Parts: sequence; structure tokens; C-alpha cells
Amino acid sequence: QEGRWVIRSQSGRILAHMPDGALYFEQTYFPFLEGDDLDAIGDVLGESMWTAIASPPGPIDATSLADGARRLRAKTDRAIIGLFGGNLFEVGQFLYRNDQFMMLLAAEPQRAHRFLDKLIEIHLANLERFLTAVGEYIDIILFGDDLGMQTGPMMSPRMYRELFKPRHRLLWNRAKELADVKVMLHCCGGVRELMPDLIEAGLDAINPVQISCAGMDAGELKAEFGKDVTFWGGGCDTQDVLPNGTPEQVAQHVRQQVRILRPGGGFVFQQVHNVLANVPSENIVAMFDAVNAAM
Repeated sequence: QEGRWVIRSQSGRILAHMPDGALYFEQTYFPFLEGDDLDAIGDVLGESMWTAIASPPGPIDATSLADGARRLRAKTDRAIIGLFGGNLFEVGQFLYRNDQFMMLLAAEPQRAHRFLDKLIEIHLANLERFLTAVGEYIDIILFGDDLGMQTGPMMSPRMYRELFKPRHRLLWNRAKELADVKVMLHCCGGVRELMPDLIEAGLDAINPVQISCAGMDAGELKAEFGKDVTFWGGGCDTQDVLPNGTPEQVAQHVRQQVRILRPGGGFVFQQVHNVLANVPSENIVAMFDAVNAAM
């Protein structure tokens, strides 16, 4: 459209837009904002920006997934990640909007439990189909749930333990029963206070290790949790250093992060989250050159 890109659902509704000059799409429609129907969760997932795309919790084409995973396995001896999703906290945000879902968690915990129980049914059924299709070919299954913000977790450890930890444990343990896989969670923000519970729930690796957030100092994380979890990320700060630093500053920063996170293993280099369109190409080259030299 004039002045912006839009994403439409199959019904034609605009779900998200990206104004000219912006770097990413922003969700604009939330199916449960004006009222929810817990029995209709499966029906409204196609009307939300993040769940309308063809990935769980949406429909799974098991045949094409299995064919693709089989071909990839035949080509490489490197670890293969199966992107599953299985988001719990975030699907609530996608359907209700962030503020409304936070209010639901705090003010109506029993209704929140019912919502999450309905959602976990969908995820478990999809997990069965997903790992039946690709489980023998992949090494890691990637779940998602952004639980942190710039200043720390979005919820208290007590709330996480009550509402989300049992369901994460259920999903992650079921994945390991269905296939010989490690569990990785894509989880942005400052989540240090939640790390012990995430590990107890069955977490093997965390990404993107957002080192610019409160409590996410790489050295402290490595010392405290390095024996229990792999850090898949934290290699280069994408919030400030990569877009705004000089190539020399980027290289120095990367070398420092590798020195901190590499000892003893349990570290897979990756920049913190996506490289956006405002990052100078020479900084991307400097990042890769630095890590190649350091590793």
C-alpha cells in the first residue's frame, strides 16, 4: 500500500504493517483484544501476524518437512536445527496484545491456565507430527518464548513457575521422548533470574543471549550456568556495537566475547538476534573475520 507494506491473512484482514523507512513489521491486529473464546484458539491463529505463517502452531506439511530434512541430513555432518516454535507466553501476547495478556496472567490466573491448557494441546499434537516427520534427521529442536525485556524478566520467577515452567517441561520432555534431540529456546531479553527454572525444565541451549540487557553479563552467565546449558549466541551485540561501532570496535568486541564464552565448550557463536538492514556491511565482515580468527 502507499507508504507501507502490509501482511494480510487468508481472510484478507491486515495483520501487520511496515511503514516506509521502518526495519520490520509491526503487528496491528489482535484476535482476542476485545474478548476471547478459548474454544476458538485453533481457529484464530490464522488471524495473527506471528501464527498465520506456515509454521507451528499452524498446519504442518509432514511430507515436505521430512523430504527436506532427509536431503539436508545427507548433505552435512553439522548439527541440524528443527524450528518448531511451541510458544506459550508469546502466543498469548499475539492473540490478546502484550498489555492485555499481562493483565490476564496477573488478575485472572485460572483463566490463564485454561488458555494455556488449550494451547498446549495444540502444541503437543503438532510436536508429535513434527518429530515423527523430521526427528530422525535433526539434532536440535528450537522452541521460542521471549520472556525478558531490557531491564529483566517480564514476569517474576514465581509466576513463571506457576504458569509456564510445567508446560515447558511437558513440551521439552516430550520432544526428547519422541526423538534424540537437544532442546534450544529462543528467548530474548534479560532472563538471568529465570535460568535455573528453565534448566530444570529441560533446557539444553539458550539463544540469543542478549548481553546488552540487565543481568546478562556474559562472564557471569558463563560462571553461573556454563556447566548446565549451552550459550547459542552472545557473540556480538546487535543492539549497539554491530550497527553503530567501527569495524575495529566490532572485531575487538567479538574477540572479547569469544574469550569469555568459549572456555570449556558450551558455546556456539552467533550474533545477538537478527542482523537488521541498518548494519554496515563492513561491520558484518569484521564480525565474521574476527570470529574465524578467534575460533
